Amino acid sequence: MKIYIGTDHAGYVLKEKIMSSLKSQGYEVIDKGAFGYNEDDDYPDFVVPVAREVSKDSDNVKGIILGGTGEGEAIVANRFPHVRAVVYYGNARPVVENESNIIVRSREHNNSNILSLGARYFTEEGAMDAVNLWLNTPYGGDERHIRRLAKIDKIRQ
Repeated sequence: MKIYIGTDHAGYVLKEKIMSSLKSQGYEVIDKGAFGYNEDDDYPDFVVPVAREVSKDSDNVKGIILGGTGEGEAIVANRFPHVRAVVYYGNARPVVENESNIIVRSREHNNSNILSLGARYFTEEGAMDAVNLWLNTPYGGDERHIRRLAKIDKIRQ
């Protein structure tokens, strides 16, 4: 599977670790930046290239974007047709039972194709747990979810 990844300075170190882990698992990972740490860079410069690629082939590729909170990054990504970016920062508070179901539901029900992580809220291990759960959870494809996603796509036209 091809995975596009991008971040600004806030997620740069974590992005490098996620890329390394995904490559070691056999994923094809395409880095859309940042390509070095620059605290003055702007997240749209790195999120837009990821979202553009996912938008072009939304059923066959995935994207991972990172930022301080992941919120602004998801807002940018969701401006693109067929992109369904979800924010997750599960380590921001003590873990609640079944908290990971947020990730599972984002895949099963919404066929999310970009995972936006709040890098300031994750350990490397926590981020990889979230990424792996997200990547390994299939879309459920139930009729009601297909219908809802079709309605969302019509909004974009």
